[in-house]
Amino acid sequence: MENLSKKVMSGGEAIVQSLLNNKVDTVFGIPGAQTYPIFDALSRMRSRIRTVGARHEQAAAYMAFGYAKSTGKVGVYSVVPGPGVLNTMAALCTAWGANVPILCLTGQIPREAIGKFRGHLHELPDQIATLETLTKWSVRIDRASDAPEIINEAFKVMMSGRPGPVSVEMCWDDMAQNEMVGLLPAVEIEKNLEINKNEIEQAAKIIQKSKSPIILVGSGAQEASKEVLELAETLQAPVGAFRGGRGVVSEDHYLGVSSVAAHDLWRDSDVLIGIGTRLEMPYMRWSNPLGAVTNPLAPPHLIRIDIDPIEMDRLVPHAGIVGDAAVAAKALNSLLKSVYNPKPERQLEIAKANDWANEKVKEVKPHAEYLSVIREVLPRDGFFVEEITQIGFTSQFAFPVYEPRTYVTCGFQGNLGFGFQAALGVKVANPDKVVISVTGDGGFMFGVQELATAAQEGIGLITIVMNNSAFGNVRRDMRRIYKGKPLGSELLNPDFKKLAEAFNIKGYCVKNSLDLKTALTSAISDGGPALIEVKVDKNLEKSPWKYILMNY
Repeated sequence: MENLSKKVMSGGEAIVQSLLNNKVDTVFGIPGAQTYPIFDALSRMRSRIRTVGARHEQAAAYMAFGYAKSTGKVGVYSVVPGPGVLNTMAALCTAWGANVPILCLTGQIPREAIGKFRGHLHELPDQIATLETLTKWSVRIDRASDAPEIINEAFKVMMSGRPGPVSVEMCWDDMAQNEMVGLLPAVEIEKNLEINKNEIEQAAKIIQKSKSPIILVGSGAQEASKEVLELAETLQAPVGAFRGGRGVVSEDHYLGVSSVAAHDLWRDSDVLIGIGTRLEMPYMRWSNPLGAVTNPLAPPHLIRIDIDPIEMDRLVPHAGIVGDAAVAAKALNSLLKSVYNPKPERQLEIAKANDWANEKVKEVKPHAEYLSVIREVLPRDGFFVEEITQIGFTSQFAFPVYEPRTYVTCGFQGNLGFGFQAALGVKVANPDKVVISVTGDGGFMFGVQELATAAQEGIGLITIVMNNSAFGNVRRDMRRIYKGKPLGSELLNPDFKKLAEAFNIKGYCVKNSLDLKTALTSAISDGGPALIEVKVDKNLEKSPWKYILMNY
């Protein structure tokens, strides 16, 4: 790889120049002593790269997560080492679990002090070892001249195979040191587009004999919408998703189904095709927690398409295809298109399941009604960011999603409080799209200080806070399981409307779905950051869980 140019620069400047060469346009973060050279370089290059300052390190990392999750590009954040990095571990954990490429840029104590445990500012016993548990790669840059190669390698690791987070650190003194640096062009991410012909043929043979196949997709299929839909149309197979795969096939397409409708169809299916998904929904929620493929309720044949070969050992299929979701789905469709004959009544079966499911989930009050209003007002290409709250859980099955990446989720980690903070990053990445964050009063308070970031940075996020004065799930579970008064789940909250206004953000307070529609329409029209508090009676909330665990 040839150098673009050579010039004298600091380690911080070499890092930022390498980000620019890899087409990074935004960095989230909080400057501190060990990262001053990075932020000095960002300041001098502000015409080419935006720096969004957060009020807490956790928020900076979650914003990078939201940026990456909604775009498929790398999200970048920078914080000080030690406690600063540790404050971002929840977001790194979420990125690891949800396969999201985020880059953590941090500092380190002076080189000569490493391993001596003298008590330097922000010292950790072994920061790289700590970060290695949650990243695909954690590395230290020793010299400014090494930065271009290491940053390029970081991008390659993050975006190759199963995406995921990477951390890069540099010692305080090394980052400030100037030396001759040869910059490099953007790294080329080479995708392995080869598919094993025998694997395709084995899967095709099983599918060809089926009469009622079903397709379930995950976040690994987000770049394969066209190919998945073409395969589904050939097979007349319904396509469902739990969280990460929402929008791969639009849920207003006749083959796009909610998770509730998917469960209804799954029970009578003879082949399940999982594309880019761990298949948590059917084998950890719909059947038994051991994930046995032989469960009597499950389809007799499982076919998996996944970029990560390890997945074929984690949940063993009857036919496994290792490779890119789009390439594999296209190859499979090519073999089946001229030979597969779907049963004539299949389309009617799918329509009946969808109609039944759509009617059934209306009983999850009041949240299904609120979600209906949000879907009506939110543009088709607008973003919906869920949260670990009653309306967030309900959205998994009662909020139709129409386009890839527009349903932003934390996946299986279930990080309470991630939503509002991540949604700020979604809006920064998609300034011309409407972005709505739905959160509960408990989760919102995890990152409430970022209202200041929204106001200062002009981030036009619309946040809906469902205020039931409780950690609703905890309260319900403690009462149901232990029959006693819940401890630590009843919440005393501020006046959220006044709180928003204190940050110079437009605030609303509503008590019903009609008023929510009015407030939401107004907030979208205004375009600026807004907070809508929805008063909810916790004693009247219906649990969404029977439609997630499917024990209705």
